[in-house]
Amino acid sequence: MADVLARAVRIKQLGNVAYLDALEGMRAFTARRDEASDDELWLLEHPPVYTLGLGADAAHGPRLDNGIPVVRVERGGEITYHGPGQVVLYTLVDLARRDLKVRAFVSMLEQSVIDLLGEHGVRAERHPGAPGVYVDGAKIAALGIRVARGRAFHGLALNVDVDLRPFAVIDPCGYPGLAVTRTRDLGIPGTPRELGARLAEILAARLGHA
Repeated sequence: MADVLARAVRIKQLGNVAYLDALEGMRAFTARRDEASDDELWLLEHPPVYTLGLGADAAHGPRLDNGIPVVRVERGGEITYHGPGQVVLYTLVDLARRDLKVRAFVSMLEQSVIDLLGEHGVRAERHPGAPGVYVDGAKIAALGIRVARGRAFHGLALNVDVDLRPFAVIDPCGYPGLAVTRTRDLGIPGTPRELGARLAEILAARLGHA
C-alpha cells in the first residue's frame, strides 16, 4: 500500500499564474518533497513571458522589445514563449523512484502530446535532437525539464489558441525560421483547460505503468 501511495499522481488545475510565482512553487515543492511525496502535474496558463534555458543563446532573441519580460531559468532548452491560450503542464515527478531515465521521460512527455493530438485525427511527430512535438514541420509543443536529486520539474507547453505573434521575434527553441502552430488552427476543439486535463490524464496513465 505504501508503494501505491508513493506512486500516486495528483493533477492540479491552477488557472492563470504569474511565471515567477509558478517557478518558485516548483522549486519549493521539489526541495521539500521526500520519498513518500506524491508526484504532481500542474496545469496552468501564464501571462506573456519569454523564458530561456540555462544555456540558451541570447542571439535567438527576442530581437525587439515588445514589452514581454524575459526570464532565464534552470531548465534545459533554448528560448520559448508562454502566454494566455497556451496550456503549460509542469511535471513534478520523482524519476528515480519510478526508475525512469531522463531521455525516457522526455519521450513519454512527447508521446503524451502525440497521443492527445492523435485522438483528434492529427498526426504529430518528434524530431531527433529537437525535443518537442511537431505537426507538418511546425512546432506545437515545447519541452524543457530540470532534474534535481532524481526529481523532475518544469515540463511542457502546448499551443492551443495562444497568440503566435510573439514567436515571430525569437528563434523558437533556438531554431531560426521554425514555424509554430496551435490546436485551434488544426481544427481541434477544446480550451486550454480541457485539452490540458486530457493531456495530464494521458501522462498520468503512462506514469502509472512506469
